[in-house]
Amino acid sequence: MYFRLEKVDIARRDGLAKVIGTLASVGGAMVITLYKGSPLLHKDAPIVNNEDITLAGPTKMLNWTWGCIFLLGHCLSWAGWMVFQAPIVKKYPAKLSLTCFTCFFGLIQFIVIAAVFERDPVKWKIKSGEEIFTILYAGIISSGVVLWLQTWCIQKGGPVFVAVFQPVQTVLVAIMAFAILQDQLYLGGLLGAMLIMVGLYSVLWGKTEEQRIVARPENSLTKQLLEDEQKVSDIP
Repeated sequence: MYFRLEKVDIARRDGLAKVIGTLASVGGAMVITLYKGSPLLHKDAPIVNNEDITLAGPTKMLNWTWGCIFLLGHCLSWAGWMVFQAPIVKKYPAKLSLTCFTCFFGLIQFIVIAAVFERDPVKWKIKSGEEIFTILYAGIISSGVVLWLQTWCIQKGGPVFVAVFQPVQTVLVAIMAFAILQDQLYLGGLLGAMLIMVGLYSVLWGKTEEQRIVARPENSLTKQLLEDEQKVSDIP
């Protein structure tokens, strides 16, 4: 909204639906992350040693604080990337080349950061085929293909359309962790998933309704009349 890439009219139903849907999606992601609730399927919980928690308490608390700060920085950076992609794609519509430039400069940043924080050469050695698969999957799928698809979606639907789908990742992670890793499924995850789905539907309905209103013949005629009137007033 600040960069005027997205118009929201709260007085209309579509604008109100987009605002409520966005808040519901963000709230659902926060519920999944911060609230557990009671377990839905009674699995055996892992045994936690209280002495280890007591001894490592301050260190874990410090790591938790830094983790929250880094995650907040990641969210702000990711949101800024989506917003700036919209004007960039308009001036440079070659999405594949844009994705290559993004991955290239991102690789340079990661190499510099990794070289500063990890100076043990043993940690840089690849020891198994699973590590090779993880590296290839992260580079080809998670970075290359995903960035190209998100750039294409931003060009077609705008940054808000792409950003509203981000909380769905939290739902998919919870489902896959339950199905593959046999993690416990909690009430907070179910409530958060429901909020995310309701918010996503609300935003998509608002976007569709907004496009339908803009595409009405009377709106096009009014816009043309206003443009003609402006041209006439500009004539000396």
